[in-house]
Amino acid sequence: MASDTRLHRHGHTHAPAPPREAGFSLLRLSAARRVGLALIVVALLWGGVLWALS
Repeated sequence: MASDTRLHRHGHTHAPAPPREAGFSLLRLSAARRVGLALIVVALLWGGVLWALS
């Protein structure tokens, strides 16, 4: 006998999930902070290159 899945109903209800606090995101930073962070990363990379070449 084949079961008919269209008649299957759940009798319980689910409570909505509590709202989560948003985590850190680079997109939510201001433009000045993103540029400053990029400059720091570039300076660290160049520092590593110059250190490796010395």
